[in-house]
Amino acid sequence: MSLAVVHCRAAVGIDAPLVTVEVHLANGLPSLSIVGLPEAAVKESKDRVRGALLTSQFEFPARRITINLAPADLPKEGGRFDLPIALGILAASGQLPKDKLAHCEFAGELALSGELRPIRGVLPMALQTRNAGRALVVPQQNGAEAALVENSTVLVASHLLQVCAHLADREQLSLATVDIPPSPAEQPDLAEVLGQHQARRALEIAAAGAHSMLMSGPPGTGKTMLASRLPGILPPMDEQEAIESAALASISDAGFDRSLWKVRAFRSPHHTASAVALVGGGSHPRPGEISLAHHGVLFLDELPEFDRKVLEVLREPLESGCITISRAARQAEFPARFQLIAAMNPCPCGYLGHPNGRCHCTSEQVARYRARISGPLLDRIDLHIEVPSLPRELLNTHQPAPESSETVRTRVIAAREFALSRQGKANSALGNREVERFCKLGDAERRLLEQAIDRLGLSARAYHRLLRVARTIADLGTAQKINSAHIAEAIGYRKIDRQ
Repeated sequence: MSLAVVHCRAAVGIDAPLVTVEVHLANGLPSLSIVGLPEAAVKESKDRVRGALLTSQFEFPARRITINLAPADLPKEGGRFDLPIALGILAASGQLPKDKLAHCEFAGELALSGELRPIRGVLPMALQTRNAGRALVVPQQNGAEAALVENSTVLVASHLLQVCAHLADREQLSLATVDIPPSPAEQPDLAEVLGQHQARRALEIAAAGAHSMLMSGPPGTGKTMLASRLPGILPPMDEQEAIESAALASISDAGFDRSLWKVRAFRSPHHTASAVALVGGGSHPRPGEISLAHHGVLFLDELPEFDRKVLEVLREPLESGCITISRAARQAEFPARFQLIAAMNPCPCGYLGHPNGRCHCTSEQVARYRARISGPLLDRIDLHIEVPSLPRELLNTHQPAPESSETVRTRVIAAREFALSRQGKANSALGNREVERFCKLGDAERRLLEQAIDRLGLSARAYHRLLRVARTIADLGTAQKINSAHIAEAIGYRKIDRQ
């Protein structure tokens, strides 16, 4: 029978659904048609495949060739289907045995010379192929990335002839090996930040509980320095977090850099970024900055300078930890469990409350400037802190070296492990029922919190966020119960509410 079936994978967001490439040869005028919702790059594969087969000294069948990419309602894009289409034609025409095709999945773009070129998004494909119990055959350049998936069988080839020799039992393809380059340069050290004891403390709390934070202060007080040092005090990534983060980078336009394996992302988009750049999108949905910062840090400097409509798209991901992008033709869901760190000036000129009295902004200008950030968005940020100007004498004299990132990171890891052993997740990810269970208060603590709610006019969401922050403060002190000191410190980190 002139029919061959080859397995491949499509790309739908971070998922890689199975695509069955069915190749059928029939009598009739020579032609080649591809059906199954192929897009332009897939339709053009027939010319690449024909050139690669003829260059590799194979016979291109002079028959009516029909290639079906099933399921038919799933859009297919990219050059990843070149290799399975070529193998299907060879198997259907009897130039290649069919028995090994069922045990492998194939992906790769073909050059006219028959060489295999790398593709994008191979990591999600490797995950799904491992779960299906098959081996994955990919181009040589994609092998090290696909091999990051534990317990997977990844075979690499640099030419179509190598794949054909493997299927014909003449030559075995080599297994891909994990090739992690040396770690990148050391991250900035927290010891370089002078003074700012409250901000350093808040940064430690944010790291321990994975809380979001907003810093407000005049220019040059160290807001960006503090934010850039947050990844250096975060706990190390586990295997699942590293795979999820790498898979998102793998399907992005930039691709995955293996030197950043198990390194938490630090994304800092410019304030001119659009909403699509932030959350992702496009006719073929791609992950945005919030997804590329998954299990990492998203730093928004000059927060009020962002377009207000752009900032509002952060509301849902901050709560749910994922973003669903819906377009007329397709829908994609990307995880977005990021840690938001934002910075802003207290007024348009930046010097409101400065000791030198340099600010000349009117109260209306200040109110208009702060109103660029909506109340619902501020309500979703756990920590609001002020980063004041440093005294001149602190800069001119030799001060004892502040704590290093390594010292702070030790406490953060201990607090995070304390929380994980109790509830299995970071404090910022606790649901409302879990907050009531793991953040129980005594009578004195409850009265203090109720007074704060009445005076500050806090919402129910802010109430639960206060409890989560207080739970993190207690974890840093290895306290089993939340006491009044923990509640009071958490209230002190709601600067915007207190204003």
